[in-house]
Amino acid sequence: MDRDAAVEAVVALFGVGTLAAIILWIGTTYYDGALTDQGGLALVGAIVFFIVFMSAIGLGLSRRY
Repeated sequence: MDRDAAVEAVVALFGVGTLAAIILWIGTTYYDGALTDQGGLALVGAIVFFIVFMSAIGLGLSRRY
């Protein structure tokens, strides 16, 4: 595995780990027997954040090489 592929793999794992941590935090914070309405909105916000975050990182990596 060359250096570029290793960097991309680490960045992808970091992004997915961040999303997983945010989802776990939302689940523990907005849980009242079920996910609350605010928790649902927070979950949608987390997914939108993940898409924008990974797009920005991908754009940054593509311009780096």
